Amino acid sequence: MGLIDGILGAVFGGGRNVLVDTAEVFRVNREAESKRAFQMHAAAMASHSAEFTRGGKGWFDGFMDGLNRIPRPAMALGTLGLFGAAMVDPVWFASRMQGIALVPEPLWWLLGAIVSFYFGARHQAKGQEFQRSIADTVARTPAVVENIGALDRLRSDVVGVAETGPDAVLEKTATKSGENPALEAWKQSLT
Repeated sequence: MGLIDGILGAVFGGGRNVLVDTAEVFRVNREAESKRAFQMHAAAMASHSAEFTRGGKGWFDGFMDGLNRIPRPAMALGTLGLFGAAMVDPVWFASRMQGIALVPEPLWWLLGAIVSFYFGARHQAKGQEFQRSIADTVARTPAVVENIGALDRLRSDVVGVAETGPDAVLEKTATKSGENPALEAWKQSLT
């Protein structure tokens, strides 16, 4: 018996498993590989999410964000105002349009470039904000899945939801019939 204990102690003793250690030289430990892959994925998601968070914005950033929101509504409302002015006072509108007709063509090109760059930059900023929201959503997915699982376990239509388990007192209390005034009234109405 001592010989067998000595051999088994040499192979499996000391908190090590010589067979597993030897096998891992030739073949990857799948559990450790899965842990590494999970940690790498979690770190990549955290890095991606941190890249798109809005942490540390001050009053100036908020002011500039508000200022950046002005041009589109101003252009839309200004165009509608011009239509209204054309209907209310056509002579005034026509005189203003004659002034616009005198604007040189290079200035129109410059205006077109400025508006194009503004809307292009706005489109890019909105696209990055969309990516940020996707990263946040993906980062919250495990918690949502866990919450859905917890809610599913609370459903009353699942088989065995009222199972008392080994608790004898709970089973006796659950199966004890009590008074039911509605049932008694119904029984009385039948007789």
